[in-house]
Amino acid sequence: MLSTSDVLSRHLRCFAERDLDGVLADYSPDAVLFSPAGPLKGPDGIRPLFQTLVSEFAKPGSSFTLLLQCVEGDHAYIVWTAETADNSYEFATDTFVVRNGTIVAQSFAAKIKPKAEQPSAAAQHSL
Repeated sequence: MLSTSDVLSRHLRCFAERDLDGVLADYSPDAVLFSPAGPLKGPDGIRPLFQTLVSEFAKPGSSFTLLLQCVEGDHAYIVWTAETADNSYEFATDTFVVRNGTIVAQSFAAKIKPKAEQPSAAAQHSL
């Protein structure tokens, strides 16, 4: 059976590789991911969040910086920042509960600053 460290490492690797199915395989069938939008349940309920994130982070120029990673028994905690074409993740944190080699619970919170769209050439011309 995979340890909490193993599950977290695989989870982060799959996300970095934009492997949506690999990311979702880390969750137990009854997993709950607590997000600012509310709880997401099971891999099917969690899928839309990761589809959005994988698409966003797949854009050119994206970066992810892991600032802290702590593992204690069945629990893991990470703190990170990131830049994408769409957003600046100024501070983000995830807490995981892992049992029997899968994530059974996770919480996610972040301070996300959307990047302003650049005015189109036509809009710039009319200014």
